[in-house]
Amino acid sequence: MYINFWYPICTSEELDQQNPRRAELLGVRLVVFRDSGGNARVLSDTCIHRGGSLAKGKIIDDCVQCPYHGWEFDGDGQCTKIPPLGDKNPPARAKVDSYPVDEKYGVVFAFLGDLPEAERPPLYEVAELGKEGWQISGPVVLEVPTYFERSIENGLDPLHNEFVHPGQGAPRVESDQIEMQDAKWGSRFVSDFSNYTQAENRLKVADTSDTDTEGLRAGTWYHGPNTMVTEIHLPGNNSFIQHAYEAPISDTRTRIYLLSARNNTLGAENDQWIHDTYLKIAAEDVEILENLWPLRTPDTLNKELMTPGDAPVVRYREYLKDWENRGWRIDQKTMQQEYGDTAYAIPCPARRQSGNWVLDSVPLVGSG
Repeated sequence: MYINFWYPICTSEELDQQNPRRAELLGVRLVVFRDSGGNARVLSDTCIHRGGSLAKGKIIDDCVQCPYHGWEFDGDGQCTKIPPLGDKNPPARAKVDSYPVDEKYGVVFAFLGDLPEAERPPLYEVAELGKEGWQISGPVVLEVPTYFERSIENGLDPLHNEFVHPGQGAPRVESDQIEMQDAKWGSRFVSDFSNYTQAENRLKVADTSDTDTEGLRAGTWYHGPNTMVTEIHLPGNNSFIQHAYEAPISDTRTRIYLLSARNNTLGAENDQWIHDTYLKIAAEDVEILENLWPLRTPDTLNKELMTPGDAPVVRYREYLKDWENRGWRIDQKTMQQEYGDTAYAIPCPARRQSGNWVLDSVPLVGSG
């Protein structure tokens, strides 16, 4: 798991102005709430007084109140009230981590890391939003019992479709020589599938003679460690593009927020079968992923025997290694050893401006 990227926290519908909500990501607990202006706020969930859960507290005057002793923290993470102190200002050390938030597509995203704004990887934008002839549906949320890297790598693997997705016609790639195109925060590929037949495919498409491809053409790309986009182009200029924003809950569970774009069978009345189709396909993947061993991806490539068709997965792992070398990878083994003994926080941007924080920052690989 990696800091310094944007992660989905919850859907907009899950958040109101009456109750804070807990979210678990990257092995830590967060609290998310709305202030009186309707703005979503995301903080570390651990009260730095005696370990109370802010998510179990109340929202009072744009602050979240700890249910244990009534300490109040505003949206910037500053403690504004300590009841026993009366009118005295809380000490400077009375603060918790607060994270930048961007709410769009019906999802609350938070930047979980300490990079200043100018240096942050951007949140991936849904290019089809507002584009003429396209419709966006979702978000659809599913939680899967697998490590997020295993989930992303599954989406980057065109070879598995022939064996895992018979309901899609078991599409087989024409060549396992897959060329990658790199971008700053990820890479992509596009493959042609030789044995595709529309009749076997679950996706309904428009009846049109305008054909820009004879078979199935599909591609995938990733942006950062946890965002993946899959494009499917069917005969008749029918395209489906799925955006998956993944939230690593722990090293064994992942919550995925799916946004689907299409340029055919438009209309809200068609959204449900689109969602049902994607969820059926996802269920086929999950059946494989939940039985993988080891649970997590190996640290080195020589622990798995790769072939040319695994080029997208190999390139993904090379990007992960680069982000690890930047000091962004969380040391999960240390966190597991300290589980229950130490309350960690993802470092927020404010830690670069001030010190004297109560909670320890999550341990990072190579940071010691």
